[in-house]
Amino acid sequence: MSRSQLVPGVEVVAVPGRGLAVRTAEGEFLMVRTGDTDEDALLSRLSGTAAGEPDDELDRIVRAFENAGYLADGPRRPRWPADRRDIRLLGDPVLTGPLAALLRALGAEPRTAAPDGTADDLSADEPAAVVWCLDGPVPDGLWDAADRLPERGVAWLRCHREGWQAYVEPLAAAPGDVTSAHVRARRLAATPAHRELAAYWSGPRTSGAPVHLTAPAAGLLAALLADDLSRWATGAPDAGDLPARRRLRRVDLRTLAVAEHPVLPVPDVAQMPKKAG
Repeated sequence: MSRSQLVPGVEVVAVPGRGLAVRTAEGEFLMVRTGDTDEDALLSRLSGTAAGEPDDELDRIVRAFENAGYLADGPRRPRWPADRRDIRLLGDPVLTGPLAALLRALGAEPRTAAPDGTADDLSADEPAAVVWCLDGPVPDGLWDAADRLPERGVAWLRCHREGWQAYVEPLAAAPGDVTSAHVRARRLAATPAHRELAAYWSGPRTSGAPVHLTAPAAGLLAALLADDLSRWATGAPDAGDLPARRRLRRVDLRTLAVAEHPVLPVPDVAQMPKKAG
């Protein structure tokens, strides 16, 4: 067989009195009709520990697993490509610290730097990606220059906090992807409180006791960012129902619940036609 081992997340369990069942990566159970096939031989084949003697019926069942997408060539973790390892991190250490640790563990080479003012400065050292993490709202205009990074071949990813809510924005890797300006425009358009939200962003704001990111909350945000970067760098498929480059995630920092929302680029506004003289 061309593939001989169950993919990660798929398992086979022996059910007393009922035979074998597959637990899929989605957590569903499917019964396996093995007929007269030796179940131990089938389990050996699916675990990748034994090729076994030629057996047409056993080969047919293993082929059914392969056709369903439950088999792989073996455990294989995509390596982080060398030309995408240089990741520039900007923002607050409570987020960039755990993110840097995760990226190093995955094979990237993150560098923490102070924020610069222009897109030219941000891409001067030719990083593969720039990630900007804020433990607070985004000041007006702060990310305008960084929004132009994808036009220069630099991937652009960001997150920020607004009170007990944090937002992980979609990774922009090419011209036409979703930028921070697009996200702000879409959020304003989606709420009847658009004046209040715009005022909240521009400040000033009066707060009581400050919100402090807990280690689990910061770790979750860092993990979401690291996973997005890893999938982009290695070409791994997206996880979830929405494409990563069209997905805005809202994290409730009190419960660590993550909600996903589709978000599209905002098209340029066409110029008004000139009146005929």
